[in-house]
Amino acid sequence: MNTFIKIWEMVLMRLILLGPPGAGKGTQASGIIEKFDIPHISTGDIFRKNIKEGTNLGKKAKEYMDQGLLVPDELVVAIVEDRLQQEDCKKGFLLDGFPRTVIQAEQLDKVLDNMNVALDKVINIDVDKSILVERAVGRRICKSCGATFHIQFNPPKEAGVCDKCGEALYQRADDNEETVSKRIEVYLNETQPLIEYYKNKGMIATIDGQQEIDKVFKDVLSSLGAE
Repeated sequence: MNTFIKIWEMVLMRLILLGPPGAGKGTQASGIIEKFDIPHISTGDIFRKNIKEGTNLGKKAKEYMDQGLLVPDELVVAIVEDRLQQEDCKKGFLLDGFPRTVIQAEQLDKVLDNMNVALDKVINIDVDKSILVERAVGRRICKSCGATFHIQFNPPKEAGVCDKCGEALYQRADDNEETVSKRIEVYLNETQPLIEYYKNKGMIATIDGQQEIDKVFKDVLSSLGAE
């Protein structure tokens, strides 16, 4: 075994990934979790898992979701805290989709303090709104494994077919220009205070997401001291 292990490979990475719809977060998340061998923690995935398994947290979340209500911050934080305490997170993690607000960020700080761990970096993928709309409208998603492609920027090898599992790709019904534009505007307005929060803590690295995918990933690694 090669004993000359790069220093960054021995460092735990506890990260948050921010970026509006269409910024390419999914692609960058895949590269990050593979590079550092850390779990990708998406609040949506956590909710679905807890609901499917019928956990107490899942049952509580389902009560709100069935009524068309937002899940309260306290419950969201509790579900994330439960996930962060699992064994695979001891080597680090990548949080995606959480926190969404400054209140959630402050509560996450308390959770991590109680666990005696700290975030290493908050990565913010920045892309101009007009480009985001173009990207989202051209997005295609695998019905089976959830892999994402783009008809212009990241097309599958075979049109309409997933490279990873061979199943059919589809376009989300809400991936139209008007809906996407509103969705992005809401995200940008809601997330700006969160970006400022982490900027004031000296923890944020803003990456130009309008570059080629490989260059974006290279810049992400550079921000983590892992070139």
